[in-house]
Parts: sequence; structure tokens; C-alpha cells
Amino acid sequence: MFGGLAFMVNGHMCCGIVGEDLMVRVGPDLYQSSLAQPHTREMDFSGKLLRGMIHVGSAGLATEHELGQWVQRSLAYVSTLPAK
Repeated sequence: MFGGLAFMVNGHMCCGIVGEDLMVRVGPDLYQSSLAQPHTREMDFSGKLLRGMIHVGSAGLATEHELGQWVQRSLAYVSTLPAK
């Protein structure tokens, strides 16, 4: 869909890899606070911003702990969605 590898949870896109970035689905409530974190940017798909989804650059994923925090944030949101 967006030229990368996506990981699904209960039929919902959770997170994925696009180039060297991690795509993270954080949902609407954590969207702005997630964008305030270092090495993040809005996800732009074909000229349209996807609110609730962000990119985390590789510099923000330097340790397993940093990667794990982003994956957990995404899992926390996606786990609130009904299964498809």
C-alpha cells in the first residue's frame, strides 16, 4: 500500500518499515505528542497527511528500547480497535 512492510494486528495496520523509517500508528489522541518527539514526522501518503500515523527516523530507533517504545505505543492503540 505505501511501499513498505506492514505488520498487522487483528486485521489493522499497526506499524511497518518504509525505507529506513518506522511507520507507527499512534491514533488521534497521541498524534500531536508523538510528533513532538525527536526524529518524528507526519506520514504523507500520496500528498495526503494520514493523521494518527507518523514516521520515526532511524536516528530515533538507535536502541532496542527506543524501537520497543514505539512498537508498544502502536500496539496499545491498535489493541483498542475491534478486530476485522
